[in-house]
Amino acid sequence: MPLSSHRDFAAALAFAASSVEHTMDRLLPKGDSDEARVYEAMRYSSLDGGKRLRAFFVLASATLFKVSALAALRTASAIEFVHAYSLIHDDLPAMDDDDLRRGKPSCHKQFDEATAILAGDALQALAFEVLAHEDTHGDAGVRAHLVGDLARAAGAHGMVGGQMLDLLAESRPDLSIGAITRLQRLKTGALISFSCTAGAILGKASDPPRMALSAYAHDLGLAFQIVDDLLDIEGSAAELGKTPGKDAAAGKATFVSILGSERARAQADLLARQAAAHLEPFGDAADLLRQAANFVVARRA
Repeated sequence: MPLSSHRDFAAALAFAASSVEHTMDRLLPKGDSDEARVYEAMRYSSLDGGKRLRAFFVLASATLFKVSALAALRTASAIEFVHAYSLIHDDLPAMDDDDLRRGKPSCHKQFDEATAILAGDALQALAFEVLAHEDTHGDAGVRAHLVGDLARAAGAHGMVGGQMLDLLAESRPDLSIGAITRLQRLKTGALISFSCTAGAILGKASDPPRMALSAYAHDLGLAFQIVDDLLDIEGSAAELGKTPGKDAAAGKATFVSILGSERARAQADLLARQAAAHLEPFGDAADLLRQAANFVVARRA
């Protein structure tokens, strides 16, 4: 049953999560060799947790261009491996220093810091190994495009650069809304953008539909982060699966600290509507992506 056969977003998200989880389990290393401890840490941190929203975006965008299920699932798994690696490193004492992730001990608490670093490194490498394999796509040019775009989204001009800005923000509570927008566009938005446009790359789509999905991802990524900032002050550890209130405790400038909760919520709603409007060229085929925009601003975790 393909993702496109689902009309209800909750059912589609659950289907995407289950499908990509199965694929990830198959791609992750396992065994009882001397290095098995890092295998265990990789599997602990990437399986059995999270909404798999980024994977959903890959699968949903792939349906717009009739991409094969195998290609979409392998690409979705790659982005989830990168996301899992980023969370492992984000939780380290040198970064956000969080003991809780997805409702269970962070990787460095369950294992140790050195193993956590190695597990993150290995997950990142695995993501590119998966994308570069011919099973992901028969066209080497498409595989190279995927590898290049994910590298940019995850590296110094994307997620890593955003994390550097985020660390610096702890000592700069006077950051402007423009600076925070750029920070989050890099830290969170770059991977969401790759997830939303990956289907177009796999389907060898022309520039106009790719640009429409990129615009959708841009607005959705900002809405996602604004809601994250709101949940950091409104949510509980039980709901979030991580420690709330850390941004405020660190005196970090966020969308909420600058705009206030009411204006931040209104801005997130506006961005979600704008994101959905970018999908007009796809008609009803993009209905699940429209529903995803509503989910992003209504979620409680």
